[in-house]
Amino acid sequence: MPEPLYTADEMRAAEAGHDVEAMMQRAGRAVADEAMRRFPDARTITAYVGGGANGGDGRIACDVLNSHGRVAGIAEHGARVGDSDLVIDALLGTGLRGAPRAEAGADIESINGAQVPVVAVDIPSGVAASTGEVEGAAVRADVTVTFHGRKVGHAVGPGRFRCGDVVVADIGLAARETRNVLVTEEILERVPRKRDGDNKFSAGSVLLVGGARGTTGAAALAARAAFRADAGYVTIAAPSDALPTLETLVVEAVKRPLEQAAAATQRASALALGPGLGREHGALVRQLLESTDLPAVVDADALHELAPFDRSAPTVLTPHSGELARLLGRESRDVDAHRLGALEEAVERYGCVVLLKGADTLVGAPGEGVWVVGDNVPQLATAGTGDVLTGIVAAYLAKGMDAREAAAAAAVAHRKAARLAGKLRGLVAGDLLEALPGI
Repeated sequence: MPEPLYTADEMRAAEAGHDVEAMMQRAGRAVADEAMRRFPDARTITAYVGGGANGGDGRIACDVLNSHGRVAGIAEHGARVGDSDLVIDALLGTGLRGAPRAEAGADIESINGAQVPVVAVDIPSGVAASTGEVEGAAVRADVTVTFHGRKVGHAVGPGRFRCGDVVVADIGLAARETRNVLVTEEILERVPRKRDGDNKFSAGSVLLVGGARGTTGAAALAARAAFRADAGYVTIAAPSDALPTLETLVVEAVKRPLEQAAAATQRASALALGPGLGREHGALVRQLLESTDLPAVVDADALHELAPFDRSAPTVLTPHSGELARLLGRESRDVDAHRLGALEEAVERYGCVVLLKGADTLVGAPGEGVWVVGDNVPQLATAGTGDVLTGIVAAYLAKGMDAREAAAAAAVAHRKAARLAGKLRGLVAGDLLEALPGI
């Protein structure tokens, strides 16, 4: 099952009716226990505490630490950390709206400048718990001890990059459904397997449109990924001058000139539009989207100047932040700063599933919450891995998966393949292809 990701409001609803003092005692003890476990040699500890419940948790943590022979004290506003071995950040918590005020901002800068480990209480001060946004100064924690469940801000950037390791402590609350969730590897169990009686078409037939000369590698990676994700049949429609190269790169795929793409849809059960296509084929992309009822994944060049389209068939857009920024008329840094909001705007604009790539891959669907695939694999930051993801999504769509599930499962498989490839450095996109069948 997916893991809940709480907003601040959802967390307040979960806490309603419970003994606040008892919850604070459990929370403060959990912080102290984790601090002693992670940093057993830290003898002198400074806590920065605010006036709310988060500060109360920090004060209780100090009491527990002192009872175990540590020297834990509360910092005065504006004080420097001094010779402390560890800092506890209990300034702001999940109730933050917007940027921290000047006094809190100064304390945050003191914490970040201390050059000692930092344990954040619930969420690093300055990170918006409900969105992951960082509007001003924000603590960079080594460990965050949160309570009852992860918050959206622990999983979505840029906040997720401030949290360090996230530890969830039980404070005696019942589990609740949340609008947004963290996707787990269990979603891969929903991917249909080949069955007795399947043939190459019923196992999933993908038509990939792309592969212009000079970028044939993108189409080849996507086509091979579709095969390795267990599709039974792949056709590549590409410009005629690129077909000889594609014949050598993907021997298993059928090749057709680009002008035969529409005819080739007759034997396909899903479309993959864009890898290496070139930006001059927007009219063809729109024609294929609006004249067929095939599930489709749209990526790379097919996203260029893509206007909202009229189709009811399952559709997945897979932009990175730069591509999404162009689609929304924004700057990419604005998308990076407001990833949830940008994703939701794109879902509303295009009326389909949108997969926003990144360390925190986000999957949105009309009328639904956001699914987060949050186990970052930094090795994926290399050319061609997005094309591999497109091929996996296409294969899962061709097998009949729901568009949102296909996108999320593909993102999970993509990351797992990178881990199975076993390269801490120097991973190339082709390495993922050989790892995919093992998933």
